[in-house]
Amino acid sequence: MKKFFFIFFFFFFNLSNLFADERVKELNKLFKDLKTMNYSVASKIEQEIWKIWSTHPNNKKLTKLLAEGSNLVNNTKYNQAIDIFSQAINLDPSWAEAWNKRATVFYLSGDFEKSQKDIDKVLELEERHFGALAGQGLVNIQLKNYNKAIKSYEKAKEIYPTMKSPDMMINQIKELIKKQSI
Repeated sequence: MKKFFFIFFFFFFNLSNLFADERVKELNKLFKDLKTMNYSVASKIEQEIWKIWSTHPNNKKLTKLLAEGSNLVNNTKYNQAIDIFSQAINLDPSWAEAWNKRATVFYLSGDFEKSQKDIDKVLELEERHFGALAGQGLVNIQLKNYNKAIKSYEKAKEIYPTMKSPDMMINQIKELIKKQSI
């Protein structure tokens, strides 16, 4: 019986690693393709990236938990959403999207410092997370760290050249800086 359990565990562990490796390869390809200047192609690639990020690599329960938390956010039940995303983080602290979702709720709740801490974790786990970089820009605007906000948007633009919000936000921040200097 022990031998069967060991073989099953070994097979499952290797299968999980295989899925994780495939996921990384697919994301690498998508990020390379995201450099296109064709907006409609880039938009489709963006959706594929979000789909991968929002799907836990080997735990359907966590994927459902993330969806449940997102539904709570859509219904402005922020405290409950924070609890759900925190559960997901506790179950798998290496899943960047759970951190990103909680960072978003902290931002929506006005807790910008906590949002920034979670964004830092997202970017530690997935440095190409253009959504977290855009969120970091918003957080830094609220914290009046305008140059940091601009840098976040510039980095998002490097990763995702046809992303619309960085140019728009950089222009707004520059106008804000100009108005405040008068």
